[in-house]
Amino acid sequence: MNDAGFMQARTAAGQFLQAGEIQSVKPIGSGHIHQTFLVSPVSDKKHKLVLQKFNTYVFRDPDAVMQNLFLITSHIRKKVENSRGEGAGMLVLEPVKTLTGENYFVDAEGSVWRCLLYIPDTVSYDRAPDAAVVYEGGKAFGTFIRLLSDLPAENVKITIPEFHNLDFRLEQFHQAIRDGLKDRREETSSEIEMILEREEQMKLIRKLAQRGLIPLRVVHHDTKINNVLFSARKKALCVIDLDTVMPGFVHDDFGDAIRTFTNTGEEDDPDLSHISMDLSFFEAFAEGFLGAAGDMLTPLEKEYLPLSALVMTYMQTIRFLTDYLNGDTYYKIHHPKHNLQRTKAQMQLLLSMEQQLPAMQEIVKRFS
Repeated sequence: MNDAGFMQARTAAGQFLQAGEIQSVKPIGSGHIHQTFLVSPVSDKKHKLVLQKFNTYVFRDPDAVMQNLFLITSHIRKKVENSRGEGAGMLVLEPVKTLTGENYFVDAEGSVWRCLLYIPDTVSYDRAPDAAVVYEGGKAFGTFIRLLSDLPAENVKITIPEFHNLDFRLEQFHQAIRDGLKDRREETSSEIEMILEREEQMKLIRKLAQRGLIPLRVVHHDTKINNVLFSARKKALCVIDLDTVMPGFVHDDFGDAIRTFTNTGEEDDPDLSHISMDLSFFEAFAEGFLGAAGDMLTPLEKEYLPLSALVMTYMQTIRFLTDYLNGDTYYKIHHPKHNLQRTKAQMQLLLSMEQQLPAMQEIVKRFS
């Protein structure tokens, strides 16, 4: 980052902490959405702050994101502080208002900045090292959705419209088949056929929800393992990155967690032989998640948890292939075939899940 960027960050930090109280502002983290800095105060008696320059391309409505963030963290904090059971021992993100009482700050260049209290002495993982961490991750996300189970979904704003809407993603895919690059349509004919022949099965959960048989809930929508902070002893402490928390279905969270927690390869692995779903990791996550969410979920919600893993993997396959057909307009790519490579890797993971679906169903029944 250049000097102007540092000055901009330091100026923004001065909206949350008096300028004379700021010792340093340093970039931290490896997130792909917001630019993140650690603000250290001069006094040891004051908390360190996490300062973020908001990505308003991804999140077009900062008001909605920040209103949600204050609402959700306040709701969870009250329940955690007043409980010896659910959520006991969990930490909760704490957003910080500006010195003038605003939810965020907009600088002279129109950039949006927000602050949260820094949570020290934690570790995070980009990949799960073992089943014990997967179990803790499942427990954390199960606890998170349980703690929000009594927050009416209509009170929470949509921060990214159509984010996990399979119907919307399929509509984009069909349009790409019609209007996308002809040579790429021909090149990916087998992948297109595999997607089309699974379409009706993958719509099943959404159809049940549309009939009112699956309840709308407040869910996280980005249940990757690096969105959980752990202690040095590998105990889950805090669910983070709450910008996508909005109305949805439990299957959005469970399914995407399985897609990302259990993959033995990389999301864009060029060697498909590396890719499969680790059933022991599925079992660990399901045990942690269901043990925490437990009887909050309806029998029908539990029944379709295994299928949700396939659905979320299928949806990500569609998104990568749609972008490839359209000429790589959405995802950053590192080479011309990157989105096709991602498509093939996600499809391989989906095939592994399909083979293990009966075993996944038996595991969920056992923990239900």
